[in-house]
Amino acid sequence: MERPSGQTSERADAMGDPIDRRVIPAHARETFWSTPDGSQIRRIDWPGAAASDPGSARGSILFFPGRGDNYEKYLETLEELHRAGWRVTASDWRGQAGSGRLGNDPVTGHIEDFSVWLDDLAHFWTSWKASTPGPHILVGHSMGGHLLTRAVVERRVDPDGLVLSAPMLRMAGPPLPMAVQHVAARLMCRIGNPMRPAWKWSEKPGEVPASRQALLTHDDERYADELWWRDERPELVMGPGSWRWVERAYASTRSLETPGGMERAGTPVLILSTRDDRLVSHQAAVRAAKRFPKAELVEFGEDAHHEILRETDAVRDRAMDAIFAFLGRISSAG
Repeated sequence: MERPSGQTSERADAMGDPIDRRVIPAHARETFWSTPDGSQIRRIDWPGAAASDPGSARGSILFFPGRGDNYEKYLETLEELHRAGWRVTASDWRGQAGSGRLGNDPVTGHIEDFSVWLDDLAHFWTSWKASTPGPHILVGHSMGGHLLTRAVVERRVDPDGLVLSAPMLRMAGPPLPMAVQHVAARLMCRIGNPMRPAWKWSEKPGEVPASRQALLTHDDERYADELWWRDERPELVMGPGSWRWVERAYASTRSLETPGGMERAGTPVLILSTRDDRLVSHQAAVRAAKRFPKAELVEFGEDAHHEILRETDAVRDRAMDAIFAFLGRISSAG
């Protein structure tokens, strides 16, 4: 069978039947894991080739989504990686999707400090790595990419490879110095409740603005999948971040920009980034690719918005082929 244009042989061989993006695959298992303080965090696991033939396992992948995100949006990507023989796990972040809330309402995304998420990640990483075959790969989108980058730089985790999709290494916004934006966010936390929403979402809490798709993807059907899951599982609905989230995001970003951090990280890194991103800074991703000693950068243009892994087939094929090639080099090196 002739493979689709632009699709690698390895990836085409892994595809098989069409993937239903609105169904949890029968072979995937949704459960919870516990943090040291007893919080219950959702996870989903695909057994991969290791389930039937441990000797044939390609390795294991751990995926984390972005702010306000959920793993349901990435079922297509996760299933595709599973079909290629990888043991795949995805997890919520504490306080979003199906893992509760940390603010005063069910819509606003709040966190007191990003270190809470880093502690959760380090705890989960230890047990997950010990129970899965290597090599071990971390994959993160947007804020997930930011947190995984910090964890690698601070040596809280030790993956064999790191894939960053549109990583939030700096937020998009006015061309002001980071310190100035951080001071403004601190002021907003002091003059009002830091748990209040930092930006307007819609007149009806939880209802997505009509212009939101233009920030995320050109693909109407994949965008509609997200709305379908929000209706099917109302607990996934999340709107803007809190002012404390914004302030802590600036603080965390400034820590990543400290010279010498990324430069000391020996982890192979693949960065997918688009010049048309209006949520995170593409230039920050370009700088990171130069700072990491073992980094590869795949750039997209006007054909890709923020959610590269949920874009039109042409964009997504290129992104997934880059990921498969990256994973292939890591698994063959091991």
